[in-house]
Amino acid sequence: MSQKTISRDTFKEWLADGSELAVLDIRAPDVVGYASPLFATNLPAEKVTGDLSRFVPRKVVRTVLADGGDGAAERLAADLAEAGWPNVFALEGGIPAWTAGGDGIALPTFDTPGVDFTLAVKDEKGTPVTSAEELKRLRDEGEDLIVIDTRTVPEFAREHVPGAISVPGAELVLRFKDVVPSEKTRVVVSCAGLPRAILGAQTLIDAKVPNKVSYLHDGTKAWTAAGLSLETGKTRTYGEVSQTAVEFARRQIEVLGSADRFPEIDIETARTWAADPDRTTYLLDVRTPEEFESGHLKDSLSSEGGQLLGVAYRTIAVRGARIVLIDDLLGARARIVAHWLQRRGYEIAILLVDFNSQELSNVA
Repeated sequence: MSQKTISRDTFKEWLADGSELAVLDIRAPDVVGYASPLFATNLPAEKVTGDLSRFVPRKVVRTVLADGGDGAAERLAADLAEAGWPNVFALEGGIPAWTAGGDGIALPTFDTPGVDFTLAVKDEKGTPVTSAEELKRLRDEGEDLIVIDTRTVPEFAREHVPGAISVPGAELVLRFKDVVPSEKTRVVVSCAGLPRAILGAQTLIDAKVPNKVSYLHDGTKAWTAAGLSLETGKTRTYGEVSQTAVEFARRQIEVLGSADRFPEIDIETARTWAADPDRTTYLLDVRTPEEFESGHLKDSLSSEGGQLLGVAYRTIAVRGARIVLIDDLLGARARIVAHWLQRRGYEIAILLVDFNSQELSNVA
């Protein structure tokens, strides 16, 4: 074993010691699939050298690379050591060695699997559910009903329940009144499976929207399993937010967060935290990608809020890091994300920014 390789047992100790730790699955995305066995950030080997600092802002953080058992991680660890990354290590044997053994003991993971977390939310809250067959029956009977797909717009465009409208998870409260103007309309929240649909439905319920809300059990997967066809393309997506929707969101987001307590910081504090040599801080902009592109704080990362809700590990590679959620002055998206991520043990602060201010010199 080289100095840049750690054993399975050492890795288990690191996962449990409470100190900052980054874990990257460097296999190809099509091999990793939806989630690494570790629920670690997937950063393919060919992108590690160029993109590592985006996921691991401080070079001193212990960082473990897990490959497919082909030695790529050890080679990268050696190269990164020469490039000034002293604490990057390869997991001996990679993912195959990590999952091997058959000792009957559940392996620790880097993050809480989204399905496990959301099923716990469903069981705790009793989130109402609608089956694909029931949804089809209600539609056939002419029920006043809307299906909201909470995935990203590109995922929605690939395939979705026919007639659904695309409203990514963190946008639900902000855009709700524009999408569902009548209080009598029944709302069914969908995704590809369970996590984002459950959290989306429970977000609306916790925000006490007046409508009847449920989630579509197993989403598009259940729809096709029932022998029904999906729709493709950007058929119906959210638009510009009306003032009516903003005022509705302002009221309901206060209801959602009535028991939440998150520090609100200013830009100067965020900069100080990000420059702290002893602690990792992520500056995550949870607005839409289009809003981020039109103007954002320097050194912040575009991290669409709905994705953070279900798959935080795809962005937050350092366990124990401090998370600053950046949003506009209303803060509806940031407060939804914070509402759920704090339940998963993340340390959260909120930074609300007037992106329309001509005097804001920190916008890139």
